[in-house]
Amino acid sequence: MIKHYLRGFFFFGYLMCSLAHAQQLTIQITQGVDNPVPIAIVPFEWQGFGVLSENITDVVNRDLRNSGEFSPIAEENMLSTPHEENEVFFRDWRFLGSDYLLIGKIMRSNNSELFEVQYELFDVVREMRMIGEVISGTESQLRDIAHQISDVVFEQVTGVRGAFGTKILYITSQRISQLESNYQLNMADADGGRAQVLLNSQEPIMSPSWSPDARQIAYVSFESTRPRIYIQDLGTGTREQITDFPGINSSPVWSPDGTKMAMVLSKDGNPDIFVMDLKTRDLRKITTHFAVDTEPSWMPDSKSLIYTSEQGGNGRPQIYQVALDTGWSERVTFEGTYNSKGMMLQDGKNLVLIHRLDTTDDYHLAIQNLDRGTIRILTETSLDESPTIAPNASMIMYASKSGNRGILNAVSIDGRVKFQLPIAEGDVREPAWSPYLN
Repeated sequence: MIKHYLRGFFFFGYLMCSLAHAQQLTIQITQGVDNPVPIAIVPFEWQGFGVLSENITDVVNRDLRNSGEFSPIAEENMLSTPHEENEVFFRDWRFLGSDYLLIGKIMRSNNSELFEVQYELFDVVREMRMIGEVISGTESQLRDIAHQISDVVFEQVTGVRGAFGTKILYITSQRISQLESNYQLNMADADGGRAQVLLNSQEPIMSPSWSPDARQIAYVSFESTRPRIYIQDLGTGTREQITDFPGINSSPVWSPDGTKMAMVLSKDGNPDIFVMDLKTRDLRKITTHFAVDTEPSWMPDSKSLIYTSEQGGNGRPQIYQVALDTGWSERVTFEGTYNSKGMMLQDGKNLVLIHRLDTTDDYHLAIQNLDRGTIRILTETSLDESPTIAPNASMIMYASKSGNRGILNAVSIDGRVKFQLPIAEGDVREPAWSPYLN
């Protein structure tokens, strides 16, 4: 029998939902750093006619504010509005207490569909220009350009590569009658903008996953009335069903090199971890014991997997690591009555997981250091599930509950920054953060 700890593994979360349309997510900061960096983002000058479809200044402002690391200065408090370096007077910005200044302008080439966005970033304290460039693109790419500028500013100031230009996948659903629901697989910018539906179905959709090059996604669909794993090309929209085994076909996840896919199959009678060679479609069974094994995730070196299992008994799931060359499996979590959905950070030492201390406690997002065995709780929410890590390892997005609704939350690796991505109504769950797109 599949037990409670597999609540994200099969129907749980879908049959309990009051469900929702895919739509743009709106970030709400719930906790930021104690001393965010003050930055002045001067409205970019549009040297053309009409109104642009995207406001680059607003996008950059929201990106940096929503990271929790920056505190943009209000436009109405600005003493000047420079758009080029020779118009900058550092005393104006020191007076406002700004550490950094971002300026820019947008131009359109004659007889061209291309726009040119020029931006410059200054260190106000040292009175120096840090970086500047001109980026070209079509009007539909202005939002991408804005995210690119945000990424550059974030990296210049924090030393960490920005992830504003990445994407997320998530599942939404909507009840259309007492017996029927509509499910959608959605893709959006990391801030929830430009949401689009990739798959629409009256049968459940689960476990979205990105390929390492971000050109393909995998997911589980019940459209044939049984769970099957599909791969979809984002460029062409073409889909391919890659499993059709009896029983459970679930939890697809690409290997870091993109050549293999781990998954859960019960074709032999018991849910076990398998690895498929994506070129030959050959399958290799990785776990072989009697317990239910699920939620595989790759270690950064591709030599082993971590997964959730109840093989220790007592009805208490824990996380295990299995070496692919030998099949040797060992338990890696010992603290608490429940540990599941493990995902390893790139350092190979810190494990993101869902943790419950005892049977009276709630399910929280946490990080365990494998060397020391210590667990650090990151959240105060109660029904956390489905963590996914930003490609720069600065944030973790996860599904949780607000009242009876499913929502998406995010928290920084150190727990200092928290924000919520609610939707207007219904449920949203199972986020998957993309790799870098270039």
